[in-house]
Amino acid sequence: MSQKSIGRAAGAPSQIGDNLIAKPLPKPEGLNADFYRECANGRLCFQRCDDCGSWRHLPRYLCASCGSAAFRWTESSGRGRIFSWTVTHQAAHPAFAADTPFAIVVVEMEEGVRLVSDLPGVPLDSLAIDLPVEVFLESRSSEIGLPHFRLRESD
Repeated sequence: MSQKSIGRAAGAPSQIGDNLIAKPLPKPEGLNADFYRECANGRLCFQRCDDCGSWRHLPRYLCASCGSAAFRWTESSGRGRIFSWTVTHQAAHPAFAADTPFAIVVVEMEEGVRLVSDLPGVPLDSLAIDLPVEVFLESRSSEIGLPHFRLRESD
């Protein structure tokens, strides 16, 4: 594989001919709106059960470990390791066409939850299982923040 890396900013629009095409944003609803709002405020937070202490993501109303409905949004360390990844060669949306190929990573966070995102600027052939990463947040509005990852020094 070549040294191609993902270089464009996550929210940067693509251009097709004379037309700029904006990258689509999530449509926050219900509990996931709280997740994106916390990211917009500069905090990567996950739900944590008030009764058993389990962390969870994707957001949901009941704890999968104990069934409790009591939870709070708790800030993550923002640190994790690559659990898996895939390289996208064909964009599913025209706004991402200029970015191909690019990697989508699954990161296992120190809290135990897994988060799907990207790893911009990293050569695709340097990706490896267990590679240490840390989050950085891109605020797109007062209601939407997007988590992205970058490499970090090993522990």
